[in-house]
Formats: sequence, C-alpha cells, structure tokens
Amino acid sequence: MMKAIVFQTPGSPSVLKLQDIPAPTIQTETEVLVRLRAAGINPIDTKLRSRGTFYPDKAPHVLGCDGAGVVEAVGAGVQSFQVGDEVFFCNGGLGGSIGTYAEFAVVDQRFLALKPAALSFAEAAAAPLVLITAWESLYDRGRLQAGQKVLIQAGAGGVGHVAVQLAKLQGAEVCTTVSSEEKANFVKHLGADSVILYKNTNVVDEVLTWTQGQGVDLAFDTVGGETFYQTIPAVKIYGDLVTILEPDPALGNLKTARMRNLRISLELMLTPMLEGLVEEQEQQAHILQKCARLCDRNLLKIHVSKTFPLEEAQAAHELLETGSVTGKIVLEMGVKNAG
Repeated sequence: MMKAIVFQTPGSPSVLKLQDIPAPTIQTETEVLVRLRAAGINPIDTKLRSRGTFYPDKAPHVLGCDGAGVVEAVGAGVQSFQVGDEVFFCNGGLGGSIGTYAEFAVVDQRFLALKPAALSFAEAAAAPLVLITAWESLYDRGRLQAGQKVLIQAGAGGVGHVAVQLAKLQGAEVCTTVSSEEKANFVKHLGADSVILYKNTNVVDEVLTWTQGQGVDLAFDTVGGETFYQTIPAVKIYGDLVTILEPDPALGNLKTARMRNLRISLELMLTPMLEGLVEEQEQQAHILQKCARLCDRNLLKIHVSKTFPLEEAQAAHELLETGSVTGKIVLEMGVKNAG
C-alpha cells in the first residue's frame, strides 16, 4: 500500500483526499518502480480535477504528470537505470494510470531521465512538463534561431520562466510580459532583454517600439484567451505565433493573422501520452536529458515558489488557481511542514 491523493468525482480542490491505495507494481520487463520524492503541480491537474479526467470510468483518480524520485526496483529488461538512481519524468496522471501525487510510480525506462544533480527533487519534479512544452514550442514549432526577437507572454509563469531561458540559450533577444515589478526583476535575472508590465501599458505598442515597428519573429502565448488574439499584431509579417491554449473564436478572429501571413502553431506536450505515441514520448525524455545537462552546467534554472507536503494538495491547488504564481508549485513526499 501507499499514500496518495485521490478524487472520485470532479469538483473544487476539496475533492482531493489523502488515502491508502495499492502501490503500483512492475508489469513489464522495461518498467521501473520509482519511490517519489516530489510531484510537480500543473494547470492540467486543476483542469482535470474540476472537469474530469480523460478516463472518467477509471476512478478513483490520482493526478500528477511530473515526478522526481529514486529508483526502487527495475524490470528484468531495464538497462538504462539501476536501483538508487535519481530520476525525473512526465508520465501518467491523466486518469488512465496512477499519477505522481503518490509515494510510488511505475514508468517505462524509455520515458525516464536521470535527475540533474544540480536540482533538488522539488526543482526536478517541477521541471518536466514546462521544459518539454517550452522546448517544443520554441525550437520545434517556432523554429527559433539565434538573433531573432521573441515575445513570451507571462514570462514569470511555469512555462514562461523556462521559455525565457531556453530562448536566450538559443541566442535570441527576449521580450516578455509580467504583472508586477517583482516579477519584472525575476525575469530580468533570467535574461529577459525587455520587460513589459502589461497592466500599465499597451503591449503591442511596446513590442513594435522594441522591434522598430516590425514585430517579433516569434511570439509564444502561454496565457490564451484574449491574450492570443492581442498578440497577433505584435508578430512580424511572415512571423510565427505559438500557443499552448486552444484559441476561442468567441474572443477574436484571425483576419489580422491572415493579412500578416502568420504561421500559427498549437502545442500540447501531452499528445504523445494521450495517443500512446511511444517514439514521441522517448523524444520528450531526450529533451529532459538535454535540459538536465543544461541545469548541471548552471545554464538553466527551475524556480519553485512554494512546496507543500503531499497531504496538503488541496491548498496547493487553491494557490495555483489564483493565477498569480511565479514559477512552479510542488508537492513533497514525507514532509510534514510546508516549505
């Protein structure tokens, strides 16, 4: 048995309960049993909790895609990992299999990566989903090149704060939006070249001034809603706009985007997991391996703003849903007092 945060029916954070449930076991020779030390919390978790998971008939549900911990046991065919290895990953937690809000997880070796030595378990658990999302958005969808100018909406957020760093590592110039002076200082320390306090000014005007009237080569929307449509005129003609949210046609239209010949890309890093695409999930694990090397060279940092013990998952969800979190929130196992 193990302790886990579970819920039976969708609802407010109060549906999350700490329970004892059967611990997962290795079922195939390539699987690895991980004793979890921390679990990252992501907006997808709160959406699944409030609306229902992708597999509603498989209740009770254990949320959590992001995890970090220590290898407890390995299947007979596992060659890449051994007992005692520190690992991190993004796998499970969408309703079909047990997520990381628990003491143990079983993950195929193909979807695991060695934890960066430079990161704590909490930092490592906060990293996978946002790193893969930002990497795929900037490098794969947006084809970001050195010397280009990029706009990152909400640069102090979970995805945004790693996107700022990945864009700088690619040699791009970065402009980003934030809501406060405190967050402005935060993203400047991450390397942002231009910071816009979006509550106080017209973002498009600021971006056009920054780009001598041209617009950015690439805009990365991590906010969605009206922000997606408001970003369009800030992108140069023949530029790229990548969003991680589904555009809502009730909030705007694509006329300006069409006139500017924009290439619009949609990013959902969960697709390989949802569609059972093994090769693509392996590629995402490779992204984590590359990012781990960057972390260990002190070129990439993961910001955890607050940690909660596992049993306080409800409070963690409540905090995330305020929408004002800098960086990431993490659950820690075996910790009684919130950090």
